[in-house]
Amino acid sequence: MKFKSLLAICLIGSLSFISCEDDDDDDNSSSSSQTSVVKKQIETNVQDGEWRITKFVDSGVNETNNFTGYDFTFNSSGVLNANNGTNDYNGTWSVTFDRGDDSPDDLDFNINFNLTNDFQDLNDDWDIISNSATEIRLIDISGGNGGIDSLTFQKRTL
Repeated sequence: MKFKSLLAICLIGSLSFISCEDDDDDDNSSSSSQTSVVKKQIETNVQDGEWRITKFVDSGVNETNNFTGYDFTFNSSGVLNANNGTNDYNGTWSVTFDRGDDSPDDLDFNINFNLTNDFQDLNDDWDIISNSATEIRLIDISGGNGGIDSLTFQKRTL
């Protein structure tokens, strides 16, 4: 009789542990799924049309004028093109998870131009502050001095 009671207690304990584990997995997959939707929406938004930099503040200095007249195109292949009719520069772009916790606040907007001109200042893994079909606002907090850089792209209307 004692053996049957011990077996029943072990079985009930095992089932309780398994059911708790399943609940945690459901929450993580739901969060991951929502973040993937946000990531895809950002990628879709920026790939639609041409964009202009309407604000770029680097280490407290407004450098927006360095990009006046440039149209930015975010291609689905990950190529980022900047063209002002005279100069044509290619770089790369992507949206990735920063720390791997799959939350919408964990998305980074990565830009990289392999250049030694003003465009190298755009190279960073920017934090996404807000995004819509017509505007994306980004910031970066400098690890060295704690300064905040900001970058805003506005969709160009033709």
